[in-house]
Amino acid sequence: MSLQSETVFIVDDDPEVCRAMGRLVRGAGYDVREFNSAHDFLVAHEPDPPGCVLLDLTMPDLDGLELQRCMVASGCHRPIVFLTANHDVQNTVRAMKAGAVNFLTKPVDRDELMAALAEALAVDAAERAEWEARNTVAGRLATLTPRERQVLEKVVAGRLNKQIAAELGTVEKTIKVHRARVMQKLHATSLIQLVEIAQLAGLKGERGSASASAGSA
Repeated sequence: MSLQSETVFIVDDDPEVCRAMGRLVRGAGYDVREFNSAHDFLVAHEPDPPGCVLLDLTMPDLDGLELQRCMVASGCHRPIVFLTANHDVQNTVRAMKAGAVNFLTKPVDRDELMAALAEALAVDAAERAEWEARNTVAGRLATLTPRERQVLEKVVAGRLNKQIAAELGTVEKTIKVHRARVMQKLHATSLIQLVEIAQLAGLKGERGSASASAGSA
């Protein structure tokens, strides 16, 4: 569970709409930051706090879809709920393909808005949890020696201990020692978990084959 409050970043060029949305969202218990232009948002936005963006589609200079592209290009994948006065199927499809969570038409029903924000915040929480998990795994992988990394990659690829020993030019007993150290360093309690950890780190193995080799652990 995050120690930070969830923030809804509202971006709408109509100050009255922005304030009204802000009051509504604050009333639901969320922190709110309001911006009257995409430029203001890009200048002041901080990607660290958990949250989502409630974004007007049609704005002067930089519209909602352009702001979405800017965020993605900068590596910011904060979930977006779009607002529009005129439902446009083409823009809806473009926004959703680019990762938008929802697309609402003004005037927005309160319950519909709250449901969309809850969904977007759940997506944000899941993505942050996955990032933290990947970061943790990367740190643990960095503690492996080059030989332990080789053993890990071959285990994930489904190799048996005796096969790994032959490929690396050593004996099976040594591979068992390396394998045990890999399990310990990666905090894996089973072969299946070891494979899952490796896949989370981007090491693509043959899960079925690795599972089949569990008896040689």
